[in-house]
Amino acid sequence: MTGLDSHPSGEDVLARIRFVLVEPTHSGNVGAVARAMKNMGLTRLVLVNPRCSIDADAIARAAGADDLLAVAELVQTLPEALTGCRLVVGTSARLRHLDWPMLDPRGCGERLVAEAGEAGGEVALLLGRESSGLSNDELARCHFLAHIPTNPGFSSLNLAAAAQVFTYEVFTALQAGPAVPASIPASVPVSAPADLAPAEAMEAFHVHLAETLVDLGFGHAEQSHRLLQRLRRLFHRARPDRVELNILRGILSAAQGRRRAARGGDATGQGTAEPQAGQGSATLAPPDPGGGGR
Repeated sequence: MTGLDSHPSGEDVLARIRFVLVEPTHSGNVGAVARAMKNMGLTRLVLVNPRCSIDADAIARAAGADDLLAVAELVQTLPEALTGCRLVVGTSARLRHLDWPMLDPRGCGERLVAEAGEAGGEVALLLGRESSGLSNDELARCHFLAHIPTNPGFSSLNLAAAAQVFTYEVFTALQAGPAVPASIPASVPVSAPADLAPAEAMEAFHVHLAETLVDLGFGHAEQSHRLLQRLRRLFHRARPDRVELNILRGILSAAQGRRRAARGGDATGQGTAEPQAGQGSATLAPPDPGGGGR
């Protein structure tokens, strides 16, 4: 097997790929994930609100990768972990009843490497809780869902075992070189602009969008969560760059301004007619990052 030395930019590409563990509960698993990452040249480990500490068991299971544990990023929320990322892939042990673009492990590795190879392309792979995986609201922040096919009669994979599969596919994709493999689906082009809006900018947009829908009186309160998730999928597919996102937010702000001006006119008897039944004010709250089914 060819080593990293044959790819001068290989280490830079791997340094842009972060593995994010969401609320891990067993320190040994965290250590084993660090070992799996170091085996394949990956160094960016992020722990979101971990329910365990980096203890002797973690260091023992790391088996020489304790240097990754020492520099692992600890954050309290998923948005913090995804700051700066142009691509986010979520993992699941089971196929969800969600209309989400899917990747197998090979396609996942190829996609992460292809996008991390672009200038400044930060990307993330999310691995969920040992007991319940990622919530639907956490998956809503992802562009793709990755699933490892297993024996249907015994499909449960240990967190570290799943991480080893994905780290291997990342390393294999890096060894294959810069060509875009045919296994990458065309639903989201790899040749997307280098200045794509990062995760934190997209999240601010979705909050703004939800607020605007409230101001416009659009939708029904009991349907808001599903509506907002569908809109998230729509904009994840579109993958706007920073300028495009600013245009969209400008449109939202203009719509809010007109609606508020109309409400002000209503108070003086000069406003527009009240919304018809079914189009009145609705409570459309943005999805709770920690909520949702699993």
